[in-house]
Parts: sequence; C-alpha cells; structure tokens
Amino acid sequence: MAWQDRSAGGRMMGKAGLSVSPLAPARFPDLPVIAGVEFASGAAGVKYQDRTDVTLIRIAPGSTLAGAFTRSSTRAACILDNQAKLAGGGDAPEGAAIIVNSGNANAFTGAQGQESVDAVTGAVARATGVPAGRVFSSSTGVIGEPLPHDRIVAIVGALAASLDAGGIADAARAIMTTDTFPKGASAVIEGEGGPIRIAGIAKGSGMIAPDMATMLVYVFTDAAIAAPLLQQALSSGLDTTFNAITVDSDTSTSDALILAATGRSPAAPITSLESGVGAAFVTALHGVMRDLAQLVVRDGEGATKFVEVQVTGAASDADAHKVAMAIANSPLVKTAIAGEDANWGRIVAAVGKSGAQADRDRLTIRFGDMVLAENGWRSPSYDEARASAYMKRQDLVIAVDLGLGQGARTVWTCDLTHGYIDINADYRS
Repeated sequence: MAWQDRSAGGRMMGKAGLSVSPLAPARFPDLPVIAGVEFASGAAGVKYQDRTDVTLIRIAPGSTLAGAFTRSSTRAACILDNQAKLAGGGDAPEGAAIIVNSGNANAFTGAQGQESVDAVTGAVARATGVPAGRVFSSSTGVIGEPLPHDRIVAIVGALAASLDAGGIADAARAIMTTDTFPKGASAVIEGEGGPIRIAGIAKGSGMIAPDMATMLVYVFTDAAIAAPLLQQALSSGLDTTFNAITVDSDTSTSDALILAATGRSPAAPITSLESGVGAAFVTALHGVMRDLAQLVVRDGEGATKFVEVQVTGAASDADAHKVAMAIANSPLVKTAIAGEDANWGRIVAAVGKSGAQADRDRLTIRFGDMVLAENGWRSPSYDEARASAYMKRQDLVIAVDLGLGQGARTVWTCDLTHGYIDINADYRS
C-alpha cells in the first residue's frame, strides 16, 4: 500500500495535504497479522470529504484488554466512556471492538458528547454482535464542535461487512489528522510452543506532551495473558515510552492507548511477567511502544530535527525527568535547535528552571560525544565550529550529567519551527 500521496508537482504529501516530515521512515512497515483482530476503514465525511476518517476494529471472543488514557481534566466523552468500561476489568469473553474517527474530537461538547458515543458504539454493537460494554470509541480532531455521529453510524454496517485481518495499514492511515505519515511497529518473540506476535499503530503529531497517552495508540498481540498481567505489562512501560516524549508541551483531551491480547498464538499462556517468556514479552511490548512514541516525535508538527535528551547523575529518577522535560519543552532550546545554533547556554537555563536539585559546578553538558561544559564553566576542549557542524544533523543527542546521584531518564523531542505555527493557525479552517 502506498502511504504517501504525490501532489501534482511530485512532492510527497501526507493525508492532510502537508509535506511529509523529513524525519519520516522510508515506508510503512510490514506488520504481522495478529490472529483474532480485523480492521476496516472508510470515509464518513466527519470533517473532510473523500478522505478515510473512520476505522473499525473487531477483536475476537476470549481476548483480554488493557488501557491508559489522558489525565486531562477536560477529557472527551469517549475517554470517560472507555475508562468506565475498563474499570470493571479487561476480560472480553464475547469479544470487543474499537471505532475511531478523525476530524472531530467530540470534546467539550456537553451532554451531546455522550449521546454521540452511545450512538456510535451502539451501532457497532448491533453490526458486530459485540456487547456494547466492550465497544470502545476514540475521536480525534477539533475540540468544541458537536460530532456528526450520524455520518459515522451510516457507514458502520459497511465497515462491519468488510472487516479484514490484513487491514491494519489502512487503519493507521484513517486515524491520522495533522500526521504526515501513518505509524506502525511490531515485534515477534518465541514463546513456549510457538511465536508470539505484537503489532501496533498510532496517530500523533501535535498537542503531544506526557500525561498518558499523548496520542491515539492501538496495540495487538496474539499472546494468551490474563487482563491484570496485560495491564501491568502496559503500565510498567508508560514512563519510558509515551510519557517520555514531547512535541509542544500540550496534553490532549482525547488521548488513549488500548492493548488487546487475543490468545490465538500457539504458544503457552504467559502466567508470570518474571518468567523468561514473560520478561521477553514485556521487553518486546515496551519496544513497540517506544518505537511508536518516537515515530510521533518524528512527525511533530513542522519538525526538522529529532532530539534525544539524556539526563544522568540526578538525585532521583524523578529529578532526572524534570530536567529532561525542561530541556525538551523549552522554546529557547527548541528554536536554537531549529536554527542549528549550538547555544548550550539554553541547556544551562533549562536545567536551572526545572525545579530539580542541581549544582552548577557539577554539571556536564554534551552534544553527541562532545563535552561543551563541565565543572561550572565552558569545557577547555570546546570547539564552536565542531559543535555548530553537529547541529546540522537531523538526529541529535543532548546529554546532561548532574553529578549528584544515580537518577536517570531519557526523553525525545523535536525542534520548533515556523511550520508548527502554520499548521496550528489554520487547524480549524
């Protein structure tokens, strides 16, 4: 499937007519089919005409579910509905379904928001035979506009009739909003008696800041694993994946992560996350989560640089996180990166404002393998020309050692360019 469309001039274009991010991978990956999961996508005209904007996912009976959602106090009706449904447990003896629309967030829409959720999930339940209590919905797009749910309901029957185990790539594209490329990642591990497969898709480009989940993410595995263990495996990876990225420091009202395990692998069930297979499953799952999280940063609105921020030597992991995010979210740091300016003084300022314990005279700052500052002063080996040349790379590493303890954290961000303003200034038009 071609996931990038060419405009008349031959330039690679994304779904919303935006130029594809220069940080995008060369192609959408070949994701493994996950037995027990089917996909269908279609055009409902939620906001745009002639554009796929709805995805239906059916998950087989006997599956288990886990999830994580935005902690925004103004979260959308679909988030509240999903949280309420998962609060009773993640078992899906009669199966489950997920329906996603792009173009409208169904957030800050009053009582009508829940009415729209009920209308859409009810239509899915009738069309698929899945209990309404196991139908989950996600909406992404403009906030404050009533969701034209009748348009979605009108195509649910056709979607249900076209469900296909091989439709994950189309689903990844249908959930995009200002994304310039669809995002997918996968892993396969060897279980006891056969392979265990994991595949996931995500959308996210702007309004990305860590407060779980910072995007829409759907991950599927054929592992046989109880719902509490599945939730534990998911939750244990949040802080080092989806809560370790930022594009613009803004948390969405509608972010959700749903993980489904169908139990269709020939491998023996995972009964402990401390066993060899259990630990391997957790590592693989977190790897998929990290890959998806980093793809979101690589598609940051207007981004031209992918930046890894490594903080070590902090008094605690929590302090390391504070420092890393202060650097990653600083407009001064991000615009310096966009301008390819080796202004390490911006890093010093971000550390100082972070609220974490810090000592000027113990601080070390590196760009890549170059030491720029140490012992409270510019490093004697500092080379401005070499540092400036490094800043021209697309992928950058900024490392800070606080010299205080064993706390550490790595986060990922991007630069801040005028493209971000262009995209968001025109977002509702």
